[in-house]
Amino acid sequence: MVQKLYITYNQVHKLCQESAPKILNEFHPNLMIAIGGGGYVPARILRSFLKTPGSPNIPIQAIGLSLYESLGTDAVEAPGTKVTRTQWLDLSSLEMANLIGKNVLIVDEVDDTRTTLEYAVKELQKDVEEAQKKLGREAEKTTFSIFVLHNKDKAKKGTLPADVMDKNYHPARTVGDEWICYPWEAIDIDEHDRLAAEQS
Repeated sequence: MVQKLYITYNQVHKLCQESAPKILNEFHPNLMIAIGGGGYVPARILRSFLKTPGSPNIPIQAIGLSLYESLGTDAVEAPGTKVTRTQWLDLSSLEMANLIGKNVLIVDEVDDTRTTLEYAVKELQKDVEEAQKKLGREAEKTTFSIFVLHNKDKAKKGTLPADVMDKNYHPARTVGDEWICYPWEAIDIDEHDRLAAEQS
């Protein structure tokens, strides 16, 4: 039977609060990109703790990625490795130009197989380079960092660039390979919180 780990909104809030000083000190993000749907709530909470007095709130942009399972009809595609964009930044607009030369924090709820995060970083880097060439801003360096609430301690299918893993990877917690139940997925939040309380 799969072990389930129930996480409450208060726990998510505290994980963001606890992680923010390290992210601020080591990375100084100018912009956040939340991966939907799991990255939306942590990104919004984290923004409150990343705000420094006298400075504006860090803008949050959103991308949607879905990790599709193969049904076995495609011999090339291994199960759970095909990432599909459901929402992306508009390359022709200010959205992409705003990333150039910035410290960009990518936020998601969990690093499970790392496939989604790998896709997000690679595709965003590629799109930023394209925008830099188009706008003649190649000299400006864009740096990506990652924040997740939970990193699962398991073999990963995806890989992240060494510079991200070495100093720009910020998991709030590393956990076993459990099924994590986040509060925004709950149908009955009271029952969800009861199950979470039983675990503590």
